[in-house]
Amino acid sequence: MMDLTPEELTAVHLSLRIAIVATLASLPFGIFVAYALARWRFPGKVLLDGLVHLPLVLPPVVTGYVLLLLFGRRGPIGAFLAENFGIVFSFRWTGAALACGVMGFPLMVRAIRLSIEAIDRRLEDAAGTLGASRPFTFVLVTLPLALPGLMVGSILCFAKALGEFGATITFVSNIPGETQTISAAIYTFTQTPDGDAAALRLTIVSIVIALGALVVSEAVQRFANRKLAQFE
Repeated sequence: MMDLTPEELTAVHLSLRIAIVATLASLPFGIFVAYALARWRFPGKVLLDGLVHLPLVLPPVVTGYVLLLLFGRRGPIGAFLAENFGIVFSFRWTGAALACGVMGFPLMVRAIRLSIEAIDRRLEDAAGTLGASRPFTFVLVTLPLALPGLMVGSILCFAKALGEFGATITFVSNIPGETQTISAAIYTFTQTPDGDAAALRLTIVSIVIALGALVVSEAVQRFANRKLAQFE
């Protein structure tokens, strides 16, 4: 069995913590944006769609630098949050979660949006004719039918967050025990003498976690599809 050093275990635990927080914090916003893009008509919809997917085409370092400008201690948003609520993102694990959430957000939104667009709108209309309000219809009709997309989007966001490096290290640096994720730790070990063994161990751990997430995603999606098929 592969034994990890305390430093390596800290990086693994921190990466899982950051990825889980990033995914859970992104999910409500992802559902809202995906539904807006799939169902609503409004000025600037194309621009919103472009902004959501921008982190996919920008270099991660650019995304991290923009986050540093906005959410750093001297940034407009970061200074406001720090002075009024005591919330600090720069050089903290919370900042790493923010960066990972931003990078994984486009994948989450796209999966959820495609799932919502695939829903037969007559089912939603039928709920409306029976007296259900739009929020009631959304919660009891749209969300359950979009469950496979929610699951896939969450897993993709988690996997992206788990492997994020460029935006994270630019925004919150590489601080052991605070912001040093698996990716950052691997980079550090490859730059130090006799660090190849540690880098290899963390690489194997990263592959196992990512593969496990994909397997769970596929199993959950198949289960959700079978359950939804019973109502068709």
